[in-house]
Amino acid sequence: MNRKKVFFTLGQLLLLEAALFILPAVVAIIYKETALWHFLISAGVAAALGGTLMLVCRKRSNVIYAREGFAIVALTWLALSAVGALPFFLSREIPSYIDAFFETVSGFTTTGASILNDIEALSKSILFWRSFTHWIGGMGVLVFIMAIIPSVSDRSIHIIRAEVPGPIVGKLVPRAKDTARVLYLIYIVLTAVMTIMLLFGGMDLFESLVHAFGTAGTGGFGVKADSISSYSPYCQWVITVFMIAFGLNFNLYYLLLLKKFKSVLKNLELWVYLGIVAVSICAISVNIYSIYGNVAETVRHSSFQVASIVSTSGFATADFNLWPGFSKAILLILMFLGSCAGSTAGGLKISRILLLLKMGRNELRHLLSPKRINSVKMDGKQVDSAIQKNAANYFILYFFCFGIIFLLISFEPFSMETNFSAVAACFNNVGPGFGAVGPASNFAAYSPFSKIVLSFAMLLGRLEIFPMLLLFSVGLWRKK
Repeated sequence: MNRKKVFFTLGQLLLLEAALFILPAVVAIIYKETALWHFLISAGVAAALGGTLMLVCRKRSNVIYAREGFAIVALTWLALSAVGALPFFLSREIPSYIDAFFETVSGFTTTGASILNDIEALSKSILFWRSFTHWIGGMGVLVFIMAIIPSVSDRSIHIIRAEVPGPIVGKLVPRAKDTARVLYLIYIVLTAVMTIMLLFGGMDLFESLVHAFGTAGTGGFGVKADSISSYSPYCQWVITVFMIAFGLNFNLYYLLLLKKFKSVLKNLELWVYLGIVAVSICAISVNIYSIYGNVAETVRHSSFQVASIVSTSGFATADFNLWPGFSKAILLILMFLGSCAGSTAGGLKISRILLLLKMGRNELRHLLSPKRINSVKMDGKQVDSAIQKNAANYFILYFFCFGIIFLLISFEPFSMETNFSAVAACFNNVGPGFGAVGPASNFAAYSPFSKIVLSFAMLLGRLEIFPMLLLFSVGLWRKK
């Protein structure tokens, strides 16, 4: 283990976070808010910690292998959340540090679960920071570091693999650094386009930016207690389309830039994802038509909630907790499915589900014809056995961790539906669940212990389990 490289990178992250605090500080200046000083203090703490780590670990090797990648990702996400919670806590807009930590983890992991009862009482700068954490965490803060720091080595592809969601992560271009830049360029352009479109819908610049951050990161933090329901149908449709768009694999956008349209059209995950979205919208629309009695309104609410849940964004235009059981069952399934690999969304990922189904089909064929050799292919390419093994292991660990977390919070005085959906919403980085944690409620009533457990669940889900679990492995920290 190259410990000095791990902690040197952690120091770089903290310096980056200190710089990022400047943006909400500027917002505080514009709106003349006292939170300015809390952001400056937080920036000072982050800079002091980051500078110290870089100074102590300056004589280090730049070599990064898989174990360094996992350690860097897990530690930096924990540090990012711990320091990122300071503005909430210091401003006393969230008086409890555990609550502030929960809110910050929810932001950076793009979950969108909240403990706030009165969102509209928050200052503009705090609201901005709250949603900006979605945008930072959406593509991955380590990917951002790789894109802007000149000294990053090409072996940093291990960081991308540990941080970017999905079973298969490779380079878009020969150098890992350039891959990171491509990803962030696409991310920034899509965010800018959405911001402009929301401005045309009547939102002011502040609201447009906040909702673009929440949609791009598929997080769901907004500025109103009713989420998106009080905005115009135009704005709701814009957010719906972009939630679906940010649930796509960003590799596909790069292929479109290269005009490789055939490669995009042949992508199985794309068509399965869009097919699931379309079928879910139709099924729910039929099921909830009697509630709204209007085709346009029914389709709009159905489309928005399907897009929100499948992309794990967590925005809402209606309290789907009041919808019929069939519609709620579809949304619950979508919570687990998630969107495409290589997107900013959570969940199991469509490609992983497809891979597991293909593996299951091959096993059935093998039982019928033991001598037959069957290979698993995705988009016409044979999937390596190591990737198949990783997908199977992830699936097992996923439900094992889910079960443990569910048991840990089952001591809470809530219904099984509430606790189960709370774990599903946090572990899959969705945000709202059902019952007492539905879109019209929040997680404030949970105990400090459960909030810590659910914060860990959000980190497990965002980093896809392995980095967080390996952090507690003795083998990870051995020199050889």
